[in-house]
Amino acid sequence: MKSASSFPEDRVLWQDFLAGEVRAFERLMSDNFRLLFRYGSKFSKDRELVKDSIQDLFLILWEKRANLNPDAAVKPYLMASLRRLMHRQVASRTWVGGEVLQDEDDFFEIEFSVEETYIANEATAVRTRQLQQMLNALPRRQKEVVYLKFFQELSREQIAEVMAVSPQTVSNMLQIAIRHLKAHWKAEFVVFFLLHFLF
Repeated sequence: MKSASSFPEDRVLWQDFLAGEVRAFERLMSDNFRLLFRYGSKFSKDRELVKDSIQDLFLILWEKRANLNPDAAVKPYLMASLRRLMHRQVASRTWVGGEVLQDEDDFFEIEFSVEETYIANEATAVRTRQLQQMLNALPRRQKEVVYLKFFQELSREQIAEVMAVSPQTVSNMLQIAIRHLKAHWKAEFVVFFLLHFLF
């Protein structure tokens, strides 16, 4: 398992942060805020909750920096920490009347940020929307594995760290998700072909 960050810059920044350098702390926040916001937004539709969770996470990290792993891979470590924090916060939130907050266990949405030039072609745009719908039809944990693997390019071991599961579980979920997508993609492709080329 890779223990250190893949990027030397991240490793240096992390070491400086652990040493108590305020500028390193600020840069760690600014460099990772968008990544963490996108990831956190996949667990809750409440944007303010996501922002507050990220702020809370960095405050906790600053307070506990003396005890943090100096060889942590920065990106997966931050994502795993935010994931745990948000799950605790969402689970503990209640409405004023005592009603439990809506269960968001199944909420995890994958969005494409494809440049317009790539989807200018109508056929490509249709296929892109179909693929996004198929991805979002997967169970939440399978969507998360696909997102971490293909959108965040994390290794199997890093995904296991983020999701707090074994690397074998990651492999199993990924294989099941890919099999499901392949089966449905073939069916969708047939429909796509019939609609666009025969009629």
